[in-house]
Amino acid sequence: MSDYDMGDTGYGDSGHDVDFGHYEAGQEQGSLDQMHHAAGSEADASSQFGVYEEGHHDTDSTDFSQGHHVEYDAPAAVHYESDDYTNYSHDATSDDHVFAAEGSENAHQAQFSELDQLEQSFGKSFVDGTEFHSAGGGQFGVAAN
Repeated sequence: MSDYDMGDTGYGDSGHDVDFGHYEAGQEQGSLDQMHHAAGSEADASSQFGVYEEGHHDTDSTDFSQGHHVEYDAPAAVHYESDDYTNYSHDATSDDHVFAAEGSENAHQAQFSELDQLEQSFGKSFVDGTEFHSAGGGQFGVAAN
């Protein structure tokens, strides 16, 4: 910024008692920079599983025997014989089986990033001048603004 004061101009023969002059000029500049950055991520997972199993095994074995035997011998060449016999056998096998399964699995992953940027520049120039004369009549004027 410059400041120049003309003060008394020295023109005394013009009939003015007061002379005043002022001149000012300048320039301003500025800028604004702003930046914002954010980044992040997330990840999650879940798992669920269930199993059900049932088994059954049965074995049965049965053996049964029954007998009857009679034999008779007499001295006069008499012979008598009787047989009764029962035989029973049973074998059995039984199998049952149940199987059930459930499952679930989830996964999630996310990432983000954001960037904000603001840039602003500005400039200003100015000139200001004032002129004042007074010799009883009084003059006031703006030279430039």
